[in-house]
This record gives sequence, structure tokens and C-alpha cells, in this order.
Amino acid sequence: MWKIKHIFDGNYGCEEASEEQTGELSLTLINENGEERYVSVTDAWMTEKGLDEGSIWPERFLFRDIRMDEKEEVTEIEQICFPPNEACSARSMKERVETAPELFLVAEDTETGKIAGFLNGLSTKETIFRDEFFTEIHLYDPAGENVMLLGLDVRPEYRRQGLAREIVRQYAEREKKNGRRRLVLTCLESKVEMYQKFGFRDLGMANSTWGGEIWHEMDYQL
Repeated sequence: MWKIKHIFDGNYGCEEASEEQTGELSLTLINENGEERYVSVTDAWMTEKGLDEGSIWPERFLFRDIRMDEKEEVTEIEQICFPPNEACSARSMKERVETAPELFLVAEDTETGKIAGFLNGLSTKETIFRDEFFTEIHLYDPAGENVMLLGLDVRPEYRRQGLAREIVRQYAEREKKNGRRRLVLTCLESKVEMYQKFGFRDLGMANSTWGGEIWHEMDYQL
């Protein structure tokens, strides 16, 4: 069980915060073992839930494996989260779910039963990310010690609640127990800081031209 240990309002003491800065809170959570984790949420969400320091953190999401009947739902979420030039095709997503379902982690909204977000990848013995991982399912190696992450997807209505960070945290914890050594991904310049906060390190420019974009390669040591 997690409780809210501390609430930090980044705008506290600011006489004039910009419109983009208002309403964002950073929370420190603590459990009965003294372990801490960090989430970011909006002030409006906290007020709606009636939460304050000392409150029990609501476990709204169930983190679980993907089911075979959810191929269409995760494909739909992918199309929402990424522009057409970056999104995974329906065919590739179907192949991933059918071939490597154990490398998906789904966050299910326990109030509605729908998928709020998910993370997926392919395990491999290769150490450097290449675009073929997005489309070539035969590159999947169940015994691979590295996981090439292929998409962190969170529906827009569930963003700014710390869900993406928690999906990554739980995925990393699970894959460490499974004997993996590294998580590797590519991201746009605008996302580098976010992934650094999640524990990834920036390895510089990636050998990727996916979607006609310029990408950074990042990894997470397990």
C-alpha cells in the first residue's frame, strides 16, 4: 500500500506562474517498506480524488500481461498516440502480440476495464537499436538479454498522472527478474528529458530514420 508522503507544488512562491506551469504537482509516495516512488499529477485531479499528504494512493490501474483479444485495442491506442509516419502498423502490432505477448505490459483502468496505456518491446542479443525491430518480428529472440522498446503508449485522458513513469518502472522491475540486462529505446529530442527522469541515459543520436525523424538512442541498465 502506498501513501502520499510529500506534495511539492512547483509554483509555490511564484507570484506569476505561466499558464503552462499552473496546476502541476510532484508527489513522493512511500510504502510500508519505506520504498519511495515519484509521480506527477494535476492539482485538479488531486482535488477531484480528495487526496492530500498522508492519503492512501488510489490503485486505479491493474498492471498485467496483454490478452490475445486486445490486439485491436492496442493498435487503436498506437494510432492515437503516434502520428501516421511513426505509428506501428496493424500488421506489426498483431505480430508482436501473437509472437511476444510476454514483452507487453498493459495498464488497465480498473474503473472502466479499458487499457489506459501499455509498453511493448522485443528481446534480442543485439545491443544497438535499429529500425528493423519495428517491422521484422523474426528479430525477436526469447533468450535475448536486451529489450528493444517499441512503444510507450498512454491514452491522452490518462496523461499527467504519473502513469507512463509507473509503466516503465514496473516493466523494468519485471524484466530484471526475467534476467534481462538492458532496455533500449529511441525517442525524439523533445522526449529525452522525460526518459532521463524515468532512469534512462542518453547515448546520443541513434542510427534511425524511422518516420523521417531524427532520434536519440537511450538505455536503462537493469
